[in-house]
Amino acid sequence: MSRTLFIADLHLCQEEPAITAGFLHFLQREAPHCDALYILGDLFEAWIGDDDPNPLHQKIANALRALPVPVYFIHGNRDFLIGRRFARDSGMTLLPEEQVLELYGHRLLIMHGDTLCTDDQGYQRFRAKVHQRWIQTLFLALPLFIRKRIATRMRADSKQANQHKSLTIMDVNQQAVEAAMQRQQVRLLIHGHTHRPAIHSLTLQGKAAERAVLGAWHSEGSMIQLDASGIQLIEFNF
Repeated sequence: MSRTLFIADLHLCQEEPAITAGFLHFLQREAPHCDALYILGDLFEAWIGDDDPNPLHQKIANALRALPVPVYFIHGNRDFLIGRRFARDSGMTLLPEEQVLELYGHRLLIMHGDTLCTDDQGYQRFRAKVHQRWIQTLFLALPLFIRKRIATRMRADSKQANQHKSLTIMDVNQQAVEAAMQRQQVRLLIHGHTHRPAIHSLTLQGKAAERAVLGAWHSEGSMIQLDASGIQLIEFNF
């Protein structure tokens, strides 16, 4: 059966070996039996540069490179610094933050999803800053130990800030969703980021449309399967 798989928000790190083991199992058992695998951001919990010698990164790169199917990657808010070196080592193709696909008769838009959370103005201001090329270049030029300290502090600050935000603010803005889909002329959107797996129905210019949200890999895996019959959100044990 021809099908394409989408995943996001694994947040891989050395502190969560069960998630890593679950992902490696997925790459061995599930991913080889598809036409392509799309990773829609936050594959890793943090990324401070392709030169980080973290052994987890090489293990994941080797597993991805061994896949007999193409792998595509859209940056997330946690791993937006993944660069060409890691992409080359893992055999992944880097995509822009919004990508339109034509698959099995479906025209769809894929993205990480953080740009849709426009009600969280504090985060959007932060995102705009850290996506400036000169800031990224400056950060990557710092010694590795300093980058690690900065990343640890930023994760702690983000966690604390999110504790004081409502769930509504951290979810997508419906107008932003509709604007993105209309701009790209699609009636199917797949994204991650919010950790709220579901398939939502909506109406765009009088026509039925769908927004599919991937779940985070906390205690189980989450993937979306797309084939000629449509989309399916699937959760599975590690």
